[in-house]
This record gives sequence, C-alpha cells and structure tokens, in this order.
Amino acid sequence: MTNIKPGFLDAKSEYLYDLLARIKQRPGMYMGKPSITRLNSFLDGYMSARIELGLSPTQQEQEFNGFQDWIQERFKIESSHGWASIILFYSADEKAALEYFFELLDSFRRGDPADLNQIWQENASGSTLPLTQETASLAD
Repeated sequence: MTNIKPGFLDAKSEYLYDLLARIKQRPGMYMGKPSITRLNSFLDGYMSARIELGLSPTQQEQEFNGFQDWIQERFKIESSHGWASIILFYSADEKAALEYFFELLDSFRRGDPADLNQIWQENASGSTLPLTQETASLAD
C-alpha cells in the first residue's frame, strides 16, 4: 500500500451524502447504469477505500450504517439480507429500486420512523404523508 503524505489527500470530513446526491443526479456517470446493486457495490468500494487509506468514519458514514437496521424495521425483515436486496425485492427492477432507495434515504435522513404504522398514526389527524412509492401502494 502506498503511504499518503499528510496534506496530500484532501478528504472532506462529510462527503457521503454529497456523493449520493451527485449519484442520484447522474447515476450512469458513476455506475454505468441506474442500478441499486451497482450502487451497493460502489458504496462498498467507497467504504473499503476509506478504510485502506486509514480514514476514520465520518458522522455521515456512521449515520448511514443505521440505514440497514432502519430498512429491516421498515419492511419487517429479520433475515440477513442487505438493504439493497430488500429494496430490490420490493421494486419492479434495478432502476426503480435505485429511485426507491433515494426516497427511503430521504425518509431515513429526515428521521422518519421506520414503522409505517407509526407514520400512519401520527398522520391520522388529517395531515398528509409525502407521497412515495411506498405510501402510494399502502393507500390502495
């Protein structure tokens, strides 16, 4: 492994969510085609590279680590499937799963409860839920 001199690598301390926002805008540029499986592989490589470089996890990366548990709770999944395969299972195809990932990530980052029943109870007072692929299918 090559030694990196201090100051040579300008690693932004909070970068993950900026990167994901750019991937959302231009997935083909980063992954070849829109695919949740490719996004998962891309993020695995990103995390591995940071570890190889000896960079400590950022606050955003630590927060994102909770996304797996949040997804499992949201979909009532107790198996060892990763977030990407869970989202893909509930989507029409890889591209739809990628779009759904970004909807779910926005909900996660807002601090929305993972339990949809709790969301419906909180909104029973007449306010409306943001329309997502998930809430639209539940309203039918």
